[in-house]
Amino acid sequence: MHAKLVPLALAASLSLAALADEASVKKAVETRLGRPVSSVTKTPYLGLYEAYVDGQIVYTDEKVSALLLGPLIDGKTMKNVTEERIQKLTAIKFSDLPLSLAVKQVRGDGKRVFATFEDPNCGYCKKLARDLSKLDNVTIYTFLYPILSPDSLEKSNQIWCATDKAKAWNDWMVDGKAPGGKGDCDTTAVKKSIEMGRKLAINGTPTMFFADGERIPGAIPLTKIEEKLTQTSAR
Repeated sequence: MHAKLVPLALAASLSLAALADEASVKKAVETRLGRPVSSVTKTPYLGLYEAYVDGQIVYTDEKVSALLLGPLIDGKTMKNVTEERIQKLTAIKFSDLPLSLAVKQVRGDGKRVFATFEDPNCGYCKKLARDLSKLDNVTIYTFLYPILSPDSLEKSNQIWCATDKAKAWNDWMVDGKAPGGKGDCDTTAVKKSIEMGRKLAINGTPTMFFADGERIPGAIPLTKIEEKLTQTSAR
């Protein structure tokens, strides 16, 4: 074998070995947990493997002698490795979102775009709505995702049936003015939003998706939203 080909052959061999290890770990974790594992990736930390299962990350060794749950923190940078990986693993293709099902708000030039999944009875969503009212030059797509109570579904239907959906949403979320009407128009969009949210494994509200596909669960500070919008709009 030509000398220059040796490093390439070695790299290919190591790569295949790594894939084999990941495959064996995947099979073993599935056997232990009795659930399908979406992916297994070796981490650069302590020989641990990352197994992605049901929207969670589980860490284990090559022999699957132990299963670890919880955040993995990089000792040098102090970054939450698990949180960063979850954001990547749960990212979507933003253009795949059926935006016609969402309540649309455009402010200013509307160039900065993101989407939210929210329940009208969610306290954190109401805080988020108050914060988002301060944003300019954005387009916000809000998918009504009533998962907290039967009343959430009723309010979502009423908001969707309003002549001005965005106004009805903000009247309720920001000002506490209950949506009028009976919600007896075609509310298929609300049903489809619920179905979509379940497929995306959205278990809590609010959940935000940015133009780069990154998912951020929970209400985050307005400064963080601005920072993320600046990052995505610059691409």
